[in-house]
Amino acid sequence: MAITKKRKLAEAKIDSTKNYTLDEASKLVKEINCTKFDSSVDLHIRLGVDPRKADQAIRGTVTLPHGTGKTKSVLVLCTPDKEAEAKAAGADYVGLDEFIAKIDGGWTDIDVIVATPSVMPKIGRLGKVLGPRNLMPNPKTGTVTNDVGAAVTEVKGGKIAFKVDKVGIIHASIGRVSFTPQKLKENGQELINTILKLKPSSSKGAYVKTVSMASTMSPGISIDTRSVQN
Repeated sequence: MAITKKRKLAEAKIDSTKNYTLDEASKLVKEINCTKFDSSVDLHIRLGVDPRKADQAIRGTVTLPHGTGKTKSVLVLCTPDKEAEAKAAGADYVGLDEFIAKIDGGWTDIDVIVATPSVMPKIGRLGKVLGPRNLMPNPKTGTVTNDVGAAVTEVKGGKIAFKVDKVGIIHASIGRVSFTPQKLKENGQELINTILKLKPSSSKGAYVKTVSMASTMSPGISIDTRSVQN
């Protein structure tokens, strides 16, 4: 596959032999962006864990100080007594049976689903549709709760969920290239701090092996792991 002129220019600005600090990477990622739209900025963190072991399948949530720059659409699946609370908090869709039927038919045009514990038995059969898209409500990510108003407010305010993939890497968006370097740095550090707190006692050796930052379609910037753990 041919490398575009913009890609070559972007790669020329990165020293492939250097591990940058998070602060340096947050500035550089803006310089090497080659898209005309407001690209997402992501962190890719490779951990020294075995995701096949239950206690090392790292997952969690974090509220980024400056949000992600993306307005997330939220569906709340609940009983009628919770609908007013969900709508007041800013949920985009609220209901139960009609949305279960839509999802069963393949509709997944939402970013996050929040559900009350009482309706989870009805939602369980949607796992084949929601699971692969990381949309299944889960108590560990705060999306199965009776406090639906707070859950919606947190998601709209910049709360994101993350989990390690099959090869031990966490991929998460920490903002947009339109963000200031300081905001990208603070969002990135908050994510890393949260992941550090989740280190399992059974994990041996280096917990954070590599960290890289990249915007949509840009080359990755290698980050010094020591700089983000101190």
